[in-house]
Amino acid sequence: MYQGRNFFMSLFLEKVVEDGDVYYNITSGGYALIVVLALLAFAMISFFKNSDGKGKMSVKQITVSALCLALAFVLSNIKLFKLPTGGSLTVFSMFFVTFIGYLYGPRVSLSAAFAYGLLQMIADPYIISIPQLLCDYILAFGSLGLSGFFHNTKYGMFKGYFAGICGRYFFSVLSGVIFFASYAPEGTSALGYSLTYNASYIGAEAILTIAVLCIPAVRIALNRIKVEALEKGVAKGESISVAR
Repeated sequence: MYQGRNFFMSLFLEKVVEDGDVYYNITSGGYALIVVLALLAFAMISFFKNSDGKGKMSVKQITVSALCLALAFVLSNIKLFKLPTGGSLTVFSMFFVTFIGYLYGPRVSLSAAFAYGLLQMIADPYIISIPQLLCDYILAFGSLGLSGFFHNTKYGMFKGYFAGICGRYFFSVLSGVIFFASYAPEGTSALGYSLTYNASYIGAEAILTIAVLCIPAVRIALNRIKVEALEKGVAKGESISVAR
């Protein structure tokens, strides 16, 4: 049974031993599986009801979600700096995943965030074990979908973004403590090192993003996008309120 499991794993992951370190590369079969799972996760969105619960997601709403996800993925590959043992500061990449939740609620945002985590696994994989893979890619990036639980609340855009980045930060710190404790400098606790290390890029991006979101013109523009994305329209003479 153990050999059978190893054979199954070898279809998707290739074990590499280098300078005493063990990690896994994704095989062609692994990439194919990830792409299929990402497509299935995003396809699920078409079966969900829209944010008002009165019908399925329209083609336009699915397209908006896809565009946000694509924009997040592109921005995630524009790195202001990259840390030596994983993690990088990007410009607003996490925001556009959480923005899907602000538009369409938790079911859509969680599915989109799951797909986003799979895309990150393709773009920048570093795998030392299956539990670490789940923690760093599925749970950490998937937590950005928590934003959807605040989409109908006051200041929902800010609350959702904060919830999403806190979720990602939590699982990134957890991964650091469990799987990368050996990287902590001598005399430094694994928890303290992981808290500081992950805050250096996740926290920095959060501060930068929130600073931009506090600009009234940006909030008004995002609120206008939400009105259009929800296909509710705006009556003639009606003003667009500042996004909350």
